[in-house]
Amino acid sequence: MSKTVSAGHAPKIFIESISGDLSLVGWESDEILLKGDDDEMHVKQDGDEVKISCGDDLSLRIPKTASVFIKSLDGDASIRGIIGSIELKEISGDLSIRDVNSVAIDTIHSDLSLRGAKGDLAVKTAHGDVSIREVDGNVSLNSVADDLALRDVRGNVNVSVGGDVVLYVNPLPGNAYAVTAGDDILLVMPPKANATLTLNADEIHVDWQGVDNDEDATSRVITLGDGSAGFNLNAGSDIRVTNQSDAGDSAEDFGNFAGVGFDWSGFGERISRQVEQATRRATKQAEEAARRVERTGRRMNSKVNVGVGRWNWDVSPSGIPMPPKPQASEEERLAILKMLQEKKITADQAEQLLTALEGGS
Repeated sequence: MSKTVSAGHAPKIFIESISGDLSLVGWESDEILLKGDDDEMHVKQDGDEVKISCGDDLSLRIPKTASVFIKSLDGDASIRGIIGSIELKEISGDLSIRDVNSVAIDTIHSDLSLRGAKGDLAVKTAHGDVSIREVDGNVSLNSVADDLALRDVRGNVNVSVGGDVVLYVNPLPGNAYAVTAGDDILLVMPPKANATLTLNADEIHVDWQGVDNDEDATSRVITLGDGSAGFNLNAGSDIRVTNQSDAGDSAEDFGNFAGVGFDWSGFGERISRQVEQATRRATKQAEEAARRVERTGRRMNSKVNVGVGRWNWDVSPSGIPMPPKPQASEEERLAILKMLQEKKITADQAEQLLTALEGGS
C-alpha cells in the first residue's frame, strides 16, 4: 500500500528504524510517497519535519532537496538522487548511493558503494568493502575493515583501510591524500601528474619514466612534476605507483586487488574475467587429471579403495602391466601429492600411481 505526505519543498525526514530494506529516491515533487505494509509503516508529521519507522521493507520517494537522517536500518539500502544532506547512524546490510550531495555515515556493517557526490563523504566505520567514485568534495574514511577502491575524487582524501587500496586519481594542486592500508596500495595517476609522494611499505615499486626503483627501499620521497599535490601512503605490504591506465591487468600479480571486484570501467571487469577464466581452466585441468589418475588406479587391479570427493579410486600395490603413457602432468602430480599429504594413500601407493601414469608398470 502507499501513503502520501505533504511537507514542503525541503522537508527534514527522520527515519528512526527500518526492519527490512530501504529504497530512497529523490524526485521533483514536493510530496513524500511511502510504499510498504500499512500495518508496519508509522508516520508522524510536525510541519516540515517527518518521522518514519517501518517493521518491514520500505520504499520512499521524497523531494530531492530534502535532508535525511537515518537512525537504524536492519537490511540493505539504495539511495538515489537526493541533493539535501544525508546522515546515517547505523546500517546492517549493504548500502548503495548514487547522485547525492554530502553523506555522513557512522557505522555500516557490510559493503558500501557510492558514485556521484557533489559534497563530502565521511564514514567512521565500515566493516566490509568500500567503493567510491566521482566525489567533488573530501573523502574521510576512519576505518574500513576490508578493501577500498577509490576513483575520481576531486577533494582531499584521508582513509585508513585494513585490506588493499586502489587509488585512481588525477591529483589537484594543494590537495592532500593520506592513505594507510593493512596490505597493498596501488596508485594510478595520469602521466603528467604533479605530486610529492611520501611512501612507506615493505616493498615500493614506481613505474614512472625518469624515476628509478630501489629494490631495498622501504621508505621513499618522490617528486613528480611540480609536486603540488601531497601523497602520504603507508602500506603493511607493498606500494605500487604507476601511470599505466591498464595497471589493473596485472594487479593480481602485485597484490590481492582482484578481490576488490568493483566497477572501474573495465579495470575491475578485466581482473574478474581473468580470475574466472583461470579458475575454469584450473578446475577443468584438475578434474581431467583426477579422471586420469582414477582410470590408472582402476587398471592396477587393486584391493585398496581410496575415496576422494566424488571419486572412489583403487590404488593397491598389485597391478597389471600398463601400456606406455605420456609423462604425468603437473596437475596429476599435484593431485597425487595432495592425496598423500592428506594420508588418503601411502607413499608406496603414490609411487605406484606416478609410475603407472608415466608408462611404468
